[in-house]
Amino acid sequence: MNNCLKRTALVCLTLFCMQPLWAQKTTSPKTNIRKWASELLNGAALEHAHVGICIYDPGKQEYWYQYQDDKYFTPASNTKIFTLFSGFQLLGDSLPALKYLETDSVLYVKGMGDPSFLHPEYTSQPAMDMLSRTDKRIVLVPAVVTNKRFGPGWGWSDYADYYQPELNEWPVYGNVARIRRHRDTISITPPVFADTAHFTVQEIDTLKEAVTDRDERSNHFSLQYARRDNELLEAEVPFITGNIQDLAQRLQDTLHKPVTVASPTTVLSPAAFKVLYSRPVDSLYTPMMHRSDNFYAEQTLMMCGARLWDSISTSSTIRYMQEHYLSFLPHPPQWVDGSGLSRYDLFTPRDFVSVLTAMRQQIPQERLWEIFPTGGKGTLRNYYQQQFVHAKTGTLNGCVALSGYLVTKKGKTLVFSVLVNNHNTTSTNVRRAVERFLTEIWDKN
Repeated sequence: MNNCLKRTALVCLTLFCMQPLWAQKTTSPKTNIRKWASELLNGAALEHAHVGICIYDPGKQEYWYQYQDDKYFTPASNTKIFTLFSGFQLLGDSLPALKYLETDSVLYVKGMGDPSFLHPEYTSQPAMDMLSRTDKRIVLVPAVVTNKRFGPGWGWSDYADYYQPELNEWPVYGNVARIRRHRDTISITPPVFADTAHFTVQEIDTLKEAVTDRDERSNHFSLQYARRDNELLEAEVPFITGNIQDLAQRLQDTLHKPVTVASPTTVLSPAAFKVLYSRPVDSLYTPMMHRSDNFYAEQTLMMCGARLWDSISTSSTIRYMQEHYLSFLPHPPQWVDGSGLSRYDLFTPRDFVSVLTAMRQQIPQERLWEIFPTGGKGTLRNYYQQQFVHAKTGTLNGCVALSGYLVTKKGKTLVFSVLVNNHNTTSTNVRRAVERFLTEIWDKN
């Protein structure tokens, strides 16, 4: 009897000693994430902010963590994820450069919103080659464009800032003037702005750094600098795109041959036009996502519209996407532009997880990993050095966002979205706090 009791006591003691180890092995990832999320939410960076978090395991089709993921947030440049998804659905594998119709003596051309025309980032220029080679008269046909030069809810005082070029049917040079100074050498392109009527240079010895600007209502640019400043300056300042006549003049100055505008009485069947393509779509998508290029994003939605109809309308493209390709979203977004510059954009974290999950089902992972920046690259160049995330950043005053894919140490791919609004600290502080949270998820799973 004593031996039986001893054996029973020994078994109980063994089980008791093993219990912590057993508990550790069966702890759900969700339990740990709740702890790390609590540290994030109650930390100094986010304690006063509006925060939404969604972590999803597409392999098991289950959510690991949800916190206010059904609430709406201003997503800033995370909006570009929806723009990218639109491009995947509507643009095919190549960017549409222009529509054209040839007769015996005339080449009619119509813009389709391609932002790569004469952009220094692209050496191959099929549209320029076509226009340069033709010996026919070039006639520009106005596109039906409902967009304004800026998107709804944009900062109109940012007209001279590099990140907000004007939008139009036929961008040239990225719709920016490029000002360069190195010591005594100063230049501005395109060359049409190189005369004193368009470009003023002024030495001001009290300046600590060079300043570029543009008049609000004219294409008059300025550069102010101190002579002692020998730093290389390369600045981009948006120019006013103007009307269809201004566009024709810009093309004429570039081609060094006459370009006229089609008469309103000219009758041309839209169905008679062919499309000239310029380059693979990923050559645009990758820089759009890596450096968060607002201009590329806006023009992507405009190109989508031009491919769908004989008109260019961002709002119509967005409505078409919502009706035909985004009905699966759990919460209908308020989506107004392609870049996320607008404060009118409102999305939920679960919306981003849903569209990212759909994207992963449709697009090969290798391609997605190239398009989305990872740690040490693009807007993530100072973060996530272990390169376990492939994600899009977003930043506006008071807004920080990060949505994308996280590959854990054990190789499990998760889809996540962390949206932060109304914080009262620096964006860097918020990003570092989110980085610590996601690093825990990567390291422990």
